[in-house]
Amino acid sequence: MDSEQNVFDDPLFFNSYMDLRNGENFNDLLEQPAMNALVPEMAGRRVLDIGCGYGRNCMDFVQRGAIRVLGIDISTRMLNVAMKENPAPGIEYRRMSMADLSMLDERFDLVYSSLAFHYAQDFGRLMRDCHDLLVDGGILLFSQEHPITTAARNTDNRYVRDDEGNVFFKVADYPSEGERHVRWFVDDVVHQHRTLSTIINAMCDAGFVIERCVEPKPDRHAIRRLEGLRRDLVKPSFIIFKARKGDLEK
Repeated sequence: MDSEQNVFDDPLFFNSYMDLRNGENFNDLLEQPAMNALVPEMAGRRVLDIGCGYGRNCMDFVQRGAIRVLGIDISTRMLNVAMKENPAPGIEYRRMSMADLSMLDERFDLVYSSLAFHYAQDFGRLMRDCHDLLVDGGILLFSQEHPITTAARNTDNRYVRDDEGNVFFKVADYPSEGERHVRWFVDDVVHQHRTLSTIINAMCDAGFVIERCVEPKPDRHAIRRLEGLRRDLVKPSFIIFKARKGDLEK
């Protein structure tokens, strides 16, 4: 399994991304509140954070009572920020691709990932690796870009308005899975598009029992803080899954 693209170590991308995260943004106002509502009890737990970025969630887990948090990320720049801004006893940061999860030789109560899995090239392998890394009954909690958002190969003019003023989002290329090359701060950022059925079936095939699926919708308070969130009343940007490790033999 090949490593995912490491665009976060591009200086222009990294600086632009950090500027975005330091202001009002979709992550803080939409994705993270929905994720936090699904985080299980942390006291005494061991956590793997895949794509930990600058470590904010790792710090939150130890503050909630986790005794061991391993944050992995492919970006050296992100990990440098994490070690500087979010160090704590019980947290270890390690440079590692999610493609190499099978190299880990420990087990966790929670495998967590925020907006990283849409970079994974082999989702079935990723789900099997996550299942193997969990204790019996352990939880997988992850968010990713919604398949509606990743579907189109041409991302120009995707919102349209009819003669009555109603706004619609154009969906194209949905059944055609694979790489999507987009501009996000820099050219040619590679995301992986896969259908909702592919995502769900890969989780089930790996042995997960899906407990929750959430497509976050902004409330009025969030829209007042960031008007751009209004577009998520037309279509969802993110999808979140919470699943429990099951028994493949049953």
